[in-house]
Amino acid sequence: MPAFELPDRITSLPARTFEFDPSAAAAASAILAGRPAEALHRLLRDQESQVGLLVARRVIAAFLGEPAAPHGPAEDAAALTARILEVREDLAPRLRALAAIEDTEVRDAVLRQRAPLALIGGCWLDTLSQPATQPAVIVNRLFGQHFVLHGEGNHQRGIHHQRRRALEEAGVYLPAVDAVDFLVQARARELTALHGLFQLSLSRLSASFLPETTGAHVAHHLLGVDDLLLGRASVLGAAELGEVLLEYATTAGPADWRRTLAAADLVVALEREHVELLESTARWYAELPLEGKVCEIIGRHARFAGRQHGEVRVAGRKLSDMLDDPELDLGAFVRMMRNSRQLKAIRGGDSRFMRAIKFGGPMFGIFDEREAAVFKAWAQAAQAGSLPDTDPPVNRLGDRAAARWAAALSASEPTDVVYAVAAPADDRALFHRLVNIESYPNTLPIARDHAAANLAAAELLFTFGAGGRLTDASWFDYTPEALLERVEQVYWKKLVDPFRPLTEIPDRDEVIFGQKTFALGSLIDGAWAHRIGNVGRYHRISDGMLASIYADEMGRGDVRKNHITLIVQVLKSMDIDVPHIRDDAFLDQGDLPDHLYGFSIHQLSLALFPDTFYPEILGYNLGIEMFGLGEMRLHEMQKLRHHGFDPVYEEAHLSIDNFSAGHARQSAEIIVGYLDEVARTVGADAVAPEWRRIWRGYASFAYFVEANLVRAMSAPAATAEMTI
Repeated sequence: MPAFELPDRITSLPARTFEFDPSAAAAASAILAGRPAEALHRLLRDQESQVGLLVARRVIAAFLGEPAAPHGPAEDAAALTARILEVREDLAPRLRALAAIEDTEVRDAVLRQRAPLALIGGCWLDTLSQPATQPAVIVNRLFGQHFVLHGEGNHQRGIHHQRRRALEEAGVYLPAVDAVDFLVQARARELTALHGLFQLSLSRLSASFLPETTGAHVAHHLLGVDDLLLGRASVLGAAELGEVLLEYATTAGPADWRRTLAAADLVVALEREHVELLESTARWYAELPLEGKVCEIIGRHARFAGRQHGEVRVAGRKLSDMLDDPELDLGAFVRMMRNSRQLKAIRGGDSRFMRAIKFGGPMFGIFDEREAAVFKAWAQAAQAGSLPDTDPPVNRLGDRAAARWAAALSASEPTDVVYAVAAPADDRALFHRLVNIESYPNTLPIARDHAAANLAAAELLFTFGAGGRLTDASWFDYTPEALLERVEQVYWKKLVDPFRPLTEIPDRDEVIFGQKTFALGSLIDGAWAHRIGNVGRYHRISDGMLASIYADEMGRGDVRKNHITLIVQVLKSMDIDVPHIRDDAFLDQGDLPDHLYGFSIHQLSLALFPDTFYPEILGYNLGIEMFGLGEMRLHEMQKLRHHGFDPVYEEAHLSIDNFSAGHARQSAEIIVGYLDEVARTVGADAVAPEWRRIWRGYASFAYFVEANLVRAMSAPAATAEMTI
């Protein structure tokens, strides 16, 4: 059986198919058959379903095609870096010219068109660090850069927040990227939505496409389109990006390197394509006549307006029917409106349409001041007969390029997608699927049900949790003071005060067996939080704090400090050699006990649903971070040192999880901060149900740690006795 060796120099994961439930096929096809903006919005809002992952796989195939077989000499890393920087030199003056446009309306249109890409750009690193990829050297290097881009745990210092501030300083105010009207407010053309759809799709399957993610990341940041357009300094320098690329190229085989080159070339082509769209946008708006502006406004609002107009008719046709038509000819519609009774002058010089949009009218508040001013000028021109007797221009910017990508997407049928109902034979098989979840999205419903069942079962400890040896999950009503008091009680009474140095050290085999019982959980260290901070999900203080804890677990990009590296070192010091948990061979390993898979399965199941189980993850985080303190760790260190084994994993946790300022204290503060935000934004009544969910998460950790207590309290006779 092949053992896992450090350092982990993988450059791609083992080749696998992507397994989806048959029910996902039609739903994914329906999404891709719609407008690209709707598909992008769906992926932004849906980060937990297999349908989203199937959409992502088909999008990636449409943009990248099948991996090319190596042939001929490949461009080396230095040459690729130099070539991308040459493209940057070509784009830089063009982007600075766009940024310097004096006409505020034109500059506003350009910045809005770029905003969807600026505010999700680089998202492909969001979930690259995960149990299947850690502790790979390249993944750690990329994750270190990702952590820097995300403000090192402070979301307000993150690159997307900085870009949003730059947009606002330029007068462009937009809702959150996952808001229902974000793409409408950004006036996103189909080409922009398609580019964003590719970026987001790669972020969903970045582990499976590690070579492509590496190439895309380096090319995107070397080009720095958003930095140049928004006048910001690059967070990542060309030298450090080039070093990452060189390190990858030095390790990768020809096939993986070709995939990296193809993705880098694609990103360069897409950025060139989008800069051309921005330049076309600037020219279009600079030359746009009055009725063209009217077309733009109606086009933005039409799909939200159709059913609101009841029996109102224009030229004998119901307005609701026309505006509801996805094939609406905007130019012809505006021309028809121009000649309709709705714009004719009535008593007082107004028109029916203008009265409708003024204060007191049925359409007041739909259009902003600038839009209303355009309509006023249009109505006056129509009444004066000064409008040209032709259909106004309609914005078709980027449509030709968008049609090419849309055609590729429509024809996308990746050969590595298979359809089957997930039916893992046992806990080992389920664990394997959860670790490699990108290859087994059909397992997601099983994971969700598994997590929900464990959380429900853990409420047993709301009643009996005080009897725990290392935890106390008994119920209490939340206040910040009550939480901190409970945490301190657990720390002192259960973790620290009981400690006495061992006077007798168990024999070597017993110590090794004890470490084996912890090892499976340690090999997925930090996994409960690895999906916190994805694009569209990184705006609360608690998000940044939890993402920062995960970064600490992964060594903040330093593979030597990565906790997965440390536990592998400990196991090797005891001559325990197992395959990596991602490998098929791990299914057959005989060193780690079968009966302990449940704990790791629960953690992985929670981790896959950061939206559904966010409060529970906060509570689970508190439990696991406190577990790193006190008697248990100190005894393990004593035993390991006595037999000459490496205690580095235990030492790291005893230090980093410290109760003064470490993860244990931070975990309590995260909960306090989150519930304070709930109270301020949703209302005080919402705190109690959120708190119950948080404490269920803590109890679910205790449920596995306090196995003896759970067994005793689950027995009918014991439960009845305790109730009496």
